[in-house]
Amino acid sequence: MTPDSSFVLVTGNDDKWREAQRILGRTLAREKLDLPELQARTTAEVALHKARAAYEILRRPVIVEDAGVELRAFGGFPGPFIKYWENMGGLASICRAADGAGDRAVTAVCVLGVCTADGSYVVEGRTEGTLADQPRGSGGFGWDAIFVPEGDTRTFAEMSGDEKDRISHRRRAWEKLASKLA
Repeated sequence: MTPDSSFVLVTGNDDKWREAQRILGRTLAREKLDLPELQARTTAEVALHKARAAYEILRRPVIVEDAGVELRAFGGFPGPFIKYWENMGGLASICRAADGAGDRAVTAVCVLGVCTADGSYVVEGRTEGTLADQPRGSGGFGWDAIFVPEGDTRTFAEMSGDEKDRISHRRRAWEKLASKLA
């Protein structure tokens, strides 16, 4: 079972919306809202805060997604701050920062914050991998060009959408949500 038509995905990111629909294999209702961006240590805290805020505005069951990248050498940083780092320094700066760390292990995290009249919760999908030496590929979005999933040599941006979807953190989060709702 997947989220039924009573749920709406709240995102202004066209790529996240398209990818969620591709993973689910169906159309997903969507709303674009300007939600406050909580500065928190974990991606889960950010997603839960956004889901609660979206529910307060829409007064209907909502799903909000937040994603992050956790570099092991940096104690999980940048996590939910990856978008800010990408916007300020570019993807290449993230790769360069890890050059001297001696450990390029990274975890891609996708958290779905869910809020209904009955309460709120999060589900999380994780994919292990390594940080590329430099951005590669033209597919995907966000930091896909620097994330190399475990067991592959290509970045998410070098894969087709279907290839990425089979192993992505986003798929794992949506599968967990579907299982929870079943």
